[in-house]
Amino acid sequence: MTIKNKRILLTGGGGFIGSKLAESLGAENEILVYDIFKRDSLKYKKINPKHIKVIDGDILDFDKLKNACEDFRPQIAVHLAAIAGVDTVIKNPVKTMDINIVGTMNFLKSINKYSHILERVANFSTSEVLGAYSYKSSEKSGTNFAPVGEARWTYSVSKVAGEHMMYSFYKEYGYPVVTVRPFNIYGPGQIGEGAIQIFIKNAVKNKNIEIHGDGDQIRSWCYIDDMMDGIMLCLTNKKAVGEIFNIGNPKGTVTITSLAEKIVSLCRTKSKIVYVPKNYVDVELRIPTIDKAYKLLGFKPKVDLNTGIKRTFAWYKKWLSN
Repeated sequence: MTIKNKRILLTGGGGFIGSKLAESLGAENEILVYDIFKRDSLKYKKINPKHIKVIDGDILDFDKLKNACEDFRPQIAVHLAAIAGVDTVIKNPVKTMDINIVGTMNFLKSINKYSHILERVANFSTSEVLGAYSYKSSEKSGTNFAPVGEARWTYSVSKVAGEHMMYSFYKEYGYPVVTVRPFNIYGPGQIGEGAIQIFIKNAVKNKNIEIHGDGDQIRSWCYIDDMMDGIMLCLTNKKAVGEIFNIGNPKGTVTITSLAEKIVSLCRTKSKIVYVPKNYVDVELRIPTIDKAYKLLGFKPKVDLNTGIKRTFAWYKKWLSN
């Protein structure tokens, strides 16, 4: 799974997953991070400034992105730039569609001049494409076009469109593409939204842990290090080209209430669990199957939920005390 001496483009490289990739790959490769840094996790990472170039740029600025790509001439291109997070999506449905659809097309077009040297083109989609009820869903499960009028689903629809764009460029232009569907990734350095990091931040401060709704929503949680293993396999294994992969940890499946209780217990916090009204459409059940990633790539998560929570709590406790 080693990548060395490559030029790697990371759009959205300042985010949680992108910054971890920059940190992991930056020691032995040249990295170009292209991001507007509204969510900046890169500041928490140990990066080599000699190997990592940062451009503050909007994915919707096609000319700037294209010029950056032509100067850099990437051999591996990873597209992570997107609008994400339930609250953000609900407040900004138009911006969500614009960035996730037009931005993805801009990304694919901007690397066209050097498509002949591209070794892998990776796109980050989402488990949300599978809809509100997803039990042991595989990559062949139907994507769910939820009712028009619910702003939340603009995100999943825009991500489905991105998946189709990637595959179209693979079929028509021969791009060596792979699409990753992350399932509830968590860990040190996460910012923005995400239940585990919000719960843990409150646990560090002994503040109430708020659960929206009745807490019986079911999720499968995957630690960031396992996510990195999955990504590296997608970037290095030839069998990944032209494919979509669920990357998650089905063994880390709990209700939101059980998750909160687990955090209170493992972190030995004085936080109380409280329930507040939920004013948005939610995903009630989301459990993946990762059989395809295991059979084709050898992907197998190693970090159990209890261990991941303890590691994440330790990191936030140290960071919040500084």
